[in-house]
Formats: sequence, structure tokens, C-alpha cells
Amino acid sequence: MIKKYFLFCVLAVVSLCGWSANQPAKVYMFGFAASFNDSTVCFTEIQEVDSAYIDSKTKFLYGRENYSYQLRNHLTGLGFNTPTCITCFALKRKVVEEKYARLRKKYANGKFIVKEVKAPQFHFQVIRPEE
Repeated sequence: MIKKYFLFCVLAVVSLCGWSANQPAKVYMFGFAASFNDSTVCFTEIQEVDSAYIDSKTKFLYGRENYSYQLRNHLTGLGFNTPTCITCFALKRKVVEEKYARLRKKYANGKFIVKEVKAPQFHFQVIRPEE
């Protein structure tokens, strides 16, 4: 009887851990793109994404590379040649604003041409986990 109870508890904990990994959360994110061929860099505005998925163990954004691909595909369509894109995110707006300000300051020294990608032109689409 004790073994059955213990097994039930273990299964309950394991199933709860898996369930929490796929819960959508509101995140704030922005994209950054640079090219090694020229001195142009692009920043998106900070965007609120309502149903993004965060891995509960690693705290990584699920499909984070796909968010970068979304930005890359958009910029390639605008004629930006071979962009290398990253996506920065946080659960709190203040944290992502600090990341944005640090990265922006790094490239605002006059050596780079900084371009803005405004929200009506581009908006991140939610990446859902495969079940």
C-alpha cells in the first residue's frame, strides 16, 4: 500500500512539472539585427506578447530562435542583406527596458547606422510548443 501511495505521489509531481512547462505567460521582448557586411543595425520596439511560452526549468523562451527568424525574414523582405538577429525578453517590462537601453547605448556611438522597426510594420507572433 505504501509503495502504491509513493508511486502515485511521484507520478503526480512529474505530471505537474510537465504541465507547468507549457503555460503561456506575458513577456516583453525586442529584436536586434546586425549585419557583418555593413554598419547598419536595427532595433524593434519593445513589444508585449501575451501568450509566449516559458520553460519552467530553464526560464528560456520556448522557440526563441523562431522569434529571431521572424525578424530576420521581415528584414530580408525589406532588403536588409544577411541580418543576424537576436531576441531579448523578460517577464517584467523594466528588466527588458534595461537590456534595451544597454544594447542601444552600445550602438549609439556614431559608428553604426541605427534603424528602427516600428510596431505596425513588424510584430512578433507567438510560437506554440508542439504537444
